[in-house]
Amino acid sequence: MSMERFDCHYCKDTLLGKKYILKEDTQYCTKCYENLFANCCEVCSLPIGCNCKDLSYKDRHWHENCFKCAKCSRSLVEKPFAAKDDLMLCTECYSHEYSSKCSTCKKTIMPGARKMEYKGNSWHETCFLCQRCQQPIGTKSFIPKDNNYFCVPCFEKQFAYQCCACKKAITTGGVTYQDKPWHRECFTCIGCKRQLAGQRFTSRENYPYCLDCFSNLYAKKCVGCTKPITSLAGAKYISFEERQWHNECFTCMQCSVSLVGRGFLTQRDDILCTDCGREK
Repeated sequence: MSMERFDCHYCKDTLLGKKYILKEDTQYCTKCYENLFANCCEVCSLPIGCNCKDLSYKDRHWHENCFKCAKCSRSLVEKPFAAKDDLMLCTECYSHEYSSKCSTCKKTIMPGARKMEYKGNSWHETCFLCQRCQQPIGTKSFIPKDNNYFCVPCFEKQFAYQCCACKKAITTGGVTYQDKPWHRECFTCIGCKRQLAGQRFTSRENYPYCLDCFSNLYAKKCVGCTKPITSLAGAKYISFEERQWHNECFTCMQCSVSLVGRGFLTQRDDILCTDCGREK
């Protein structure tokens, strides 16, 4: 009775009494398996044989004794490491070569550590403190001033002007009127409450008015159209015997011809051109 053959699937050498490897239910001698399937080591370029541990990272492979820091040559097996370009580095070498330094304590910010960054500077999260209260700012809003950093409440207490209308701090975009600070939204017409920031306005008895309110309240009225006459908006007007007209309203009562720059006659309260006046 003959024994059933048990050969390498590739080279056909017998595997009886020899070490072999099964791959997808097919047996191979160790030599054929390494030639066919073994990964090559990134460092020494030799196949990673059956008797070696294959260490892999992102489709790259190393012998266990070849997996070392590219800078200091210490083993990286079962230790934290970092990749930079094609180099594998221990965390100490990576930090020394590539990690940023904390602007406060001057120590290296280790890979994976929580950090804050602002305008090219870096800090450990626990080192980025408000200059006034010395508490970590973390992810909260902050305001820089003179190379220092302040949480918003501390900045408002120490530096911000207070709006003379609402008494709250002005942090951005305030306006000044009569040497007093205002929020833009608080600086309004005393009459209609419309915002005046960026608009033409005037004042009376130290109160600010928009041009419309000031004209309606204080400007003389045109005899012709009864609307306010104001020089604030650049309007020209005619004045005669304590009466005023807009230039365009100063016309003959009879024929409506403009009387600006022309002679005219009066008849009781009417203003007439000389032609119409003679006819009367």
